[in-house]
Amino acid sequence: MGSDLNITKELQEYILSHGYNLNPVQKEIIDYNTSLGDIKRMQISISQSQFLHLIIKISNINKVLEIGTFTGLSTLSMALALSDDGKIIALDKNEETNKVAIDFFKKANQDHKIKTLIKPALESLDEIKNENFDLVFIDADKMNYIEYYERSLQLLNQNGLIIIDNVLWYGEVVNENNNDKFTKKIKEFNSHISKDKRVEKLIIPLGDGMTVCRKL
Repeated sequence: MGSDLNITKELQEYILSHGYNLNPVQKEIIDYNTSLGDIKRMQISISQSQFLHLIIKISNINKVLEIGTFTGLSTLSMALALSDDGKIIALDKNEETNKVAIDFFKKANQDHKIKTLIKPALESLDEIKNENFDLVFIDADKMNYIEYYERSLQLLNQNGLIIIDNVLWYGEVVNENNNDKFTKKIKEFNSHISKDKRVEKLIIPLGDGMTVCRKL
């Protein structure tokens, strides 16, 4: 039986150098986040940004909901792939990082596609309960992942996609001795998704792990 390849640092660099070329503003966001120190971990990986871009291109997606924006790398990666009349509603509660993200969106001339809502995501989800989306990307506080997922499923068009980040949690999901509350919550979330017959699903080992769900 075939097995997945172990991705070394050198192989990862090779993969990235032979894939989708980043927009200059995407590179600026990455450089900016690197200057922030440990909080950089909140950024998606470059391979994930490439994946999100391609998924939108090939899936006829026009309207996106993002739960968790940080400084905007994932948002911009998706916006650049949308048609000019495409739309992203981006939810985040951090006003400071949102201002940084908006500046990057403007610099890339993509701000006309992006609407940001700054408050706890569950409150914003109440505000947009009558909206419908083709894709939802979830990358926010892990303790609310199941609630975000359930709310997102209600807003999703048939055959729409929900993509969730951090589902492998630095590899700790297979560590039976890790009883950290976040690890336990991610394990609970993964179990919840695996039993959900409303979607087709797949875990992809990009970045910290992404689950892709298609609504049936």
